[in-house]
Amino acid sequence: MESGQWHIQKRSSFRNDSFVREYDDVPETGCLSIIVLGASGDLAKKKTFPALFHLYLQGFLRQDEVYIFGYARTKISDQDLRSRIREYLVDEKNASDQAEALSEFLQLIKYVNGSYDSEEGFRRLDKAISEHEISRNSSEGSSRRLFYLALPPSVYPSVCKMIKTCCMNKSDLGGWTRIVVEKPFGKDLESAEQLSSQIGELFTESQIYRIDHYLGKELVQNMLVLRFANRLFLPLWNRDNIDNVQIVFREDFGTKGRGGYFDEYGIIRDIIQNHLLQVLCLVAMEKPISLKPEHIRDEKVKVLQSVLPIKDEEVVLGQYEGYKDDPTVPDDSNTPTFATMVLRIHNERWEGVPFIVKAGKALNSRKAEIRVQFKDVPGDIFKCQKQGRNEFVIRLQPSEAMYMKLTVKQPGLEMSTVQSELDLSYRQRYQGMSIPEAYERLILDTIRGDQQHFVRRDELKVAWEIFTPLLHRIDDGELKPIPYKPGSRGPVEADELLAKAGYIQTHGYIWIPPTL
Repeated sequence: MESGQWHIQKRSSFRNDSFVREYDDVPETGCLSIIVLGASGDLAKKKTFPALFHLYLQGFLRQDEVYIFGYARTKISDQDLRSRIREYLVDEKNASDQAEALSEFLQLIKYVNGSYDSEEGFRRLDKAISEHEISRNSSEGSSRRLFYLALPPSVYPSVCKMIKTCCMNKSDLGGWTRIVVEKPFGKDLESAEQLSSQIGELFTESQIYRIDHYLGKELVQNMLVLRFANRLFLPLWNRDNIDNVQIVFREDFGTKGRGGYFDEYGIIRDIIQNHLLQVLCLVAMEKPISLKPEHIRDEKVKVLQSVLPIKDEEVVLGQYEGYKDDPTVPDDSNTPTFATMVLRIHNERWEGVPFIVKAGKALNSRKAEIRVQFKDVPGDIFKCQKQGRNEFVIRLQPSEAMYMKLTVKQPGLEMSTVQSELDLSYRQRYQGMSIPEAYERLILDTIRGDQQHFVRRDELKVAWEIFTPLLHRIDDGELKPIPYKPGSRGPVEADELLAKAGYIQTHGYIWIPPTL
């Protein structure tokens, strides 16, 4: 088999010809160098390198144009890094089929060690990148350099300064330099703005890609299509028909030895301020005038600017029993591992509709979903309101699905009603099609120069403006988390808040993912 012939055809799940954006028409320039900073860390091993390998498998990264550089403080060889990441790239089921591809991919990886705040290591890194570019006959300034910062935010300023000083393209001949930064991007408004200013002094906004992997999830990316490509939803998606919206993130495990890190941030900074707020934007935003990234992000910012200040009486915090048993967590920790709160959007479409965001660890299930609950049917001639309201549910993970809860006639001779669903379960409907990981999509978008699924600076600022006052009250001990048992639904007070906000739970109905 000739090198590279194992590439499979690019899957249609990555693109649809009717949605080709302007960047697809931009000709590729010189060779592509992807630099993973923090290459020896967990994020790089478990997410970044596997995403790159899967893009390589599918032909989006070509062997004749790409080279991958790992950079970290650890003193290891090229082969050491390859050995460390190998087990994360393939599973046992595909090991034999992908063995040749894996071997080729690993040979594209080179490691450079150095500190994050001195020029010596970054000069060596630039030399290695330049040697690769020369070997691929790329003219100076035409190559593409993508720096992925799989690092803690505390080192972003020094690393970005070193990249700007030592590793940029030497001239502008159609190439580019782009920076991908991970969350958490700050801890409050002040720290986020300081970080934005430090990086913004070095790079333009078009060069900075603030990644939120939730924006790369299949069902999250489907939101715009669902809302604006289906006539069915256009007249329904407003305060006249929708009673409340829930955006939920639940994990059935605790901090898993990451207690010290988690305690520094808590569930609001870790999940709600970024992941769930991004989902809220897509649910609530107005129709953009086009699919251009800036037009979409403009509408997201407008939604965030319309969110009213969060009221303490519409917040329930929790901390699971045993959280402080972790030796890395302070005995007097006030950090919430659970939070439910009501966000209210002050605009014509959503006035009076509560958006309930909920996230927690050590709960009784693992899932992430959007639940849109519609208002009661006026003039209920079937006396079936007690069975539950219509709901449109988008299951983000696991078992990706969309289903609509409807009241239908129970089969039989009697005129009795029952709740059922119209169900689109991805595993059943799209058999044989692999759903790409979020990081695959977002890295591919970065290479293509599409910032639609990345967080813009003004968007980040408004998001922190919403949550910073609440976070400071928690940090100061003014709001206390309520203890709850691991494996439960969380504090009972959270369910009481849901009921007070208007959510009516359906009893006796459970959605079961269909089997193949």
